[in-house]
Amino acid sequence: MAVDVEPRSEPDADPASAGNSSFASGAKILSIGIASTGIFTFAYLATASHVLSPAAYSRISLCWAIMFVILSVIYRPIEQLLSRTIADRRARGLPGSSLRVPAAIQLGFALVFVITALSLHHEIQHGIFDGSSALYWILVVGVIAYAASYFARGWLAGHQRFALYGGLVFLEATSRFLFALAVAVGIGSGQGAVGLGMAVAPFASLCVIPFAFSRVRVRAPAGVPAADAAREGPAHAGVEEATSDLSLRHGAGFAIAVVGIMLSEQTLMNAGVLIVAIKAGGAGLTSGLTGFVFNVMLIVRAPLQLFQAVQTSILPHLAGLEARESADEFHRAIRITILVIAGFGLAVALGLLLVGPPVMTAVLGNHGFHYGRFGLAAVGLGMGLHLVSGTLNQAALARGQARWAAGAWLIAAVAFVAFVASGHAGVTRVEVGYLLATAVLCAMLSLVYRRGSLPAAVTPITST
Repeated sequence: MAVDVEPRSEPDADPASAGNSSFASGAKILSIGIASTGIFTFAYLATASHVLSPAAYSRISLCWAIMFVILSVIYRPIEQLLSRTIADRRARGLPGSSLRVPAAIQLGFALVFVITALSLHHEIQHGIFDGSSALYWILVVGVIAYAASYFARGWLAGHQRFALYGGLVFLEATSRFLFALAVAVGIGSGQGAVGLGMAVAPFASLCVIPFAFSRVRVRAPAGVPAADAAREGPAHAGVEEATSDLSLRHGAGFAIAVVGIMLSEQTLMNAGVLIVAIKAGGAGLTSGLTGFVFNVMLIVRAPLQLFQAVQTSILPHLAGLEARESADEFHRAIRITILVIAGFGLAVALGLLLVGPPVMTAVLGNHGFHYGRFGLAAVGLGMGLHLVSGTLNQAALARGQARWAAGAWLIAAVAFVAFVASGHAGVTRVEVGYLLATAVLCAMLSLVYRRGSLPAAVTPITST
């Protein structure tokens, strides 16, 4: 596929201003797309909560939690690796997109999942989904299909194709919601029809891919002369060329560190639901307790999905600033993002304290349980700390401090699981444990951020 190398129309433009403009516009575009995505995701789960029995909704909640734990652990690291690597190369004016190593790692993760899922077929179907074959295959097919979706996200983010990224996740959420809506209006029925949306969504999201590759342009990034980007000639600048600059060792090291981060993040979001389900056994599904705890943690899910807009755009932006050694702009981007998040988190916590219980009951139902306003406010504060931690985490990844960040996330996740599992695993213990764990996480990542780019902490992108 031919790729055009276009010179910058304003060679004297301020690189920092151009980078900030790109980041700001990208975050705005993604915010619109992912805000809509968050609304439809929330609507999907809220509709499922109303149209299914407590037991069926609990099984759907478990399938959702397990699927997105797996997706975040085995696919998000590759999305982050692609985004960071492509953005760094573009900032340095280097050709190619280094696709071979990320693709190989992603394929390896997917194969491990398939082998594991097939070998544990009976245990998953009967031990987790109460004998539902439909939910088992929804889980397997959905996870496999999301491999392409997450790879596309990393490529789009690295090339700052934010409109298409937003379109991808928007199609995913809306197509999934249509299945719950079909049950609500009587076209379909049962947990299988609602759950099918989780398997169909990743296929629907890939509809944007033809638009992504219909016309690919390679521009010289801010501060890099276009002549440098084109010096190797078109034969070396093709997107399909998988360059060897990203070694398997360094790529795998980064991906494994991010696996630890994503596993820990999903532990904070989902372990409470799973621990309650395990401790309560079949009674947790029948009574609806598992679904109730899942609803409480939706306070975390919706803002985190919205924050993906900032995370997706800020990592390539920070990687570019780090490559150009723009320390002041780097710190400014982090500072502004944290201030906005802090204000948002406090507003959410205050709103939950004032009107949380009646709003949650009206929107999601309570399945016979009671929402506590102080517990909801604790989750709201924890959500704010979680988002601040996510921002500091992106700074660590851009600086090559993935291993230090992973250590902080793992400590917080282990502490959360130990706290929730050590006593009666009720909703209050999950709420308090989440707040404490995110506070510890935020403190540790703040220390990592203050370390700066110390040589001992740096894991380079390229081989030397």
